[in-house]
Amino acid sequence: MKTQDKQLIADSVRHFRLPRYEEIPTVGLYLEQVTKYIGEYLDPIQEGALTASMISNYVKKHLIESPVKKQYSRDQIAYLIFIAVAKNALSLDALMNFIHLQQRTYTAQRAYDYFCQQFEHLLRFTFELTDTVELDFDDASDEKRLLYSCIVAVTQKLYLEKCLAAIAKEEIE
Repeated sequence: MKTQDKQLIADSVRHFRLPRYEEIPTVGLYLEQVTKYIGEYLDPIQEGALTASMISNYVKKHLIESPVKKQYSRDQIAYLIFIAVAKNALSLDALMNFIHLQQRTYTAQRAYDYFCQQFEHLLRFTFELTDTVELDFDDASDEKRLLYSCIVAVTQKLYLEKCLAAIAKEEIE
């Protein structure tokens, strides 16, 4: 793979950042607003990561609670962002187990913000934008280790897909 392609791949995540819990709108968002909101954050790394039909399916499968008056809350949006990312490495059943585990151990805000921080750090490390991984295993809980493993799987998959797409593009040119 060309150095130029490696640079483009790294640049695709250089400024990637997920909204923190407090930055997610407090007013309820309708389904289409939710897909647009989440898409604005996730499209740089995985275009079309979440559709309205996917969200409806997640509600039917009880991965997230049903919207109130067709509006999704901050907690639901945080869960949807996590699901949109983690579904690349986990089945729906595994996602449900993961969410139930989180709900027993951490608040949605604490778990979501930790997820965002670790995902961004591992993404930058995987895409070779930094030489070190910043891990927060102060309490070394099983839940944090499981989340770390999930994030590693997702970031590796994203990196692999971007590299393979660049190689395929080279072959066409």
